[in-house]
Amino acid sequence: MKSGNTLWKFGNIDIDCSRPIIMGIVNVTPDSFSDGGRFFDPESAISQAKNLSERKADILDIGGESTRPGSDPVDEDEELRRVIPVIEGIRRLGIETPISIDTRRLSVAEKAVDAGATIINDVTALRDRPELADFIAERNLGVVLMHMLGRPKTMQKDPHYDDVISEIGDFFEERLAFAVEKRIPAENIVLDPGIGFGKKLVHNLTILRECGTWLKYNRPILIGPSRKRFIGGIIDRDVTERLYGTIGACVAALHSGARIFRVHDAGPVRDALAIAYSIIEGARDNQIDG
Repeated sequence: MKSGNTLWKFGNIDIDCSRPIIMGIVNVTPDSFSDGGRFFDPESAISQAKNLSERKADILDIGGESTRPGSDPVDEDEELRRVIPVIEGIRRLGIETPISIDTRRLSVAEKAVDAGATIINDVTALRDRPELADFIAERNLGVVLMHMLGRPKTMQKDPHYDDVISEIGDFFEERLAFAVEKRIPAENIVLDPGIGFGKKLVHNLTILRECGTWLKYNRPILIGPSRKRFIGGIIDRDVTERLYGTIGACVAALHSGARIFRVHDAGPVRDALAIAYSIIEGARDNQIDG
């Protein structure tokens, strides 16, 4: 990593973000843009989590509310009905991979943590429910602070920035200050610029190229480009055919300084990033001849 602190530490978990870290996505929704409700059934979602874990995902990210462009929020009871049985099922199988709950609601976070989650992935960066910060601090949880311009319903209606890198940086600085004021240790925090969340193609490409700029905040950078619309716009591929485009985006972000990658296809992305990391850093865990 070019600079900054490489350790993501919370509870009794230490994640070394000097190397690529894979966050595997499990969408427990009927309307996800990427997998069209394939894992809406709890058993299917648990099976997918097991599959991601076997492919050495470092984190499992469970979400019960779609945040695709144009999506409407779901009510609290429905979100709980979707995600809690999945988290409980993962733990029943003896899977010890850290679990992230993708939610903006305190009540969902509380029950998810009781079921076995240890990371809160909040697309509103604690703006929607500021009291969520107190819970994170109290339970010593990991947290992902993501930048989003507007709301999922309207975020892609002509988003505008004068300087996307500088403006997201200002956002990170303000959100980090808020979190630390709420007594969340800085080491618990990861920053996510929110690829596709209120960004045009040019904004997404600039973020992937320059995300290392935000390492000055001394926290690891998470990038989530998996199967997103901007990839289809470049290579003219349907959402089901964007794996190679996703890999390209992840490798570019790795080169810039990102180290955590939220993706659907844990195995292929992990392999590609392992090779890219060895080339970029000039080091390998194992010496291989040939």
